[in-house]
Amino acid sequence: MPIKRILIANRGEIACRIQRTARRLGLETIAVYHFTDRHAPHVSEADSAIELQAEIPTAAYLDIQQLLAAAHAMGADAIHPGYGFLAENAGFAAAVEAAGLRFIGPQPKVIELMGDKLRARDFAASRGIPVAPSCTQEGSMDAFIAAASTIGFPLLIKAAAGGGGKGMSIVHSADELANRAALATSEAQRYFADGRIYAERYIERPRHIEVQVLGDGTGNVVHLFERECSVQRRFQKIIEESPAPNLPRALRDEICSAAVELSSAALYRNAGTVEFILAPDGAFYFLEMNTRLQVEHPVTEFVTGMDLVEAQLRVANGEALWLTQEVIRQTGHAIECRVCAELPALDFRPATGTVRVLHVPEAPYLRFESGIREGLPITAAFDSMLAKLVCYGDDRAEAISRIKSALDATVLLGVDSNLEYLSAIFAHPAFVAGDLHTGFIVQHAASLAPLPLDAAMRASVLIAAALGNDDFRRMVDIIPEPHASIGYWRN
Repeated sequence: MPIKRILIANRGEIACRIQRTARRLGLETIAVYHFTDRHAPHVSEADSAIELQAEIPTAAYLDIQQLLAAAHAMGADAIHPGYGFLAENAGFAAAVEAAGLRFIGPQPKVIELMGDKLRARDFAASRGIPVAPSCTQEGSMDAFIAAASTIGFPLLIKAAAGGGGKGMSIVHSADELANRAALATSEAQRYFADGRIYAERYIERPRHIEVQVLGDGTGNVVHLFERECSVQRRFQKIIEESPAPNLPRALRDEICSAAVELSSAALYRNAGTVEFILAPDGAFYFLEMNTRLQVEHPVTEFVTGMDLVEAQLRVANGEALWLTQEVIRQTGHAIECRVCAELPALDFRPATGTVRVLHVPEAPYLRFESGIREGLPITAAFDSMLAKLVCYGDDRAEAISRIKSALDATVLLGVDSNLEYLSAIFAHPAFVAGDLHTGFIVQHAASLAPLPLDAAMRASVLIAAALGNDDFRRMVDIIPEPHASIGYWRN
């Protein structure tokens, strides 16, 4: 039976994004929410909504049994996990299918395989896909440290079950290794309930290149080209683009082919992303596979003309892959930046507040995807990302110009954000030249630092922003009662 009613086991901008495609296809959506999210757009924009109970907001969205009960209570026939939360949880995918519901994502066994970084690396190597020199912690910590030292420095220590930069650190010398390994083990246990770690040779000034893939679970897989994700802070992406700049065609084809080979061998189903590290000498190494829709999927949609959420739904409905590689085209250039509630000048410390004013320009080449609205509180309960701004251009220069102009025209008051910082990146000569690597922000920290804003200038900026807001101007012009009824009068 085709999917007709989808419960979205997520919140924020990704829930709104899934709802948009579902509405276009005539499908009903069910939102889930914690009490703190009761006024969020993803709740009001869904066809129906159901509250989840938990003392801690994030715990509500991680409660598998509550989600399944909500799906049955609301008559859902499928669950879309979005990204984050339970999106890459094999146990959740298996529980959804065991409950007689459709999971809009990969098979549980594939999620489990790719979710374990060590197994995923071994699987990639078995298919002839290059992996960086590494060693794993299989015995004592002393044995691990001895083995890691033979690889050479610098090293990158990672959590076996990790992601998002958690449990990851760079080790520059043998003197640091023991302490860094102990810290990584502790973080891996805390964040992923799995203390296993591994070390691999750290590539200096690497680029982070990922490939969007789509498969139907029978070995039929196509790629939708690559994305450049090298501009990161704290190992987390903040700017993504497609196509990757300054990437030779032959190397691009080789990386994309490796992604297809890996996904096909895993009999991958649905949308996914294969990630690689690209060394300055042109060598590339498998990093990991994300078995879900990525935050940055809109840049691929812009350059291919595809709706990836629709593609996910078609595959989840059991449809065989309807595309061949030859018919997929990459046209123009798209760039995305992540708008976060944070303080770049204070090492990107998360910020809180209430959205007082939100104004975003509109254009056919621009997408602003968010789960916020004016009056919505921004708390420390969830990730700091508020929205994504995505722009398309005929070429990279036009895309950069458009996204910088859009950032400069965006007004967000009530909570500190990285809007100005993102604009500074797009104006930076190294970014414009496509001289990108994962240490970009660290290398250019001084030139990207915001200029100090004195009190007078800050007041002028706030007044100008308020006067540019239609609601504020209407409030100024309104004559309060009883004076409005009296009319003109003198005392």
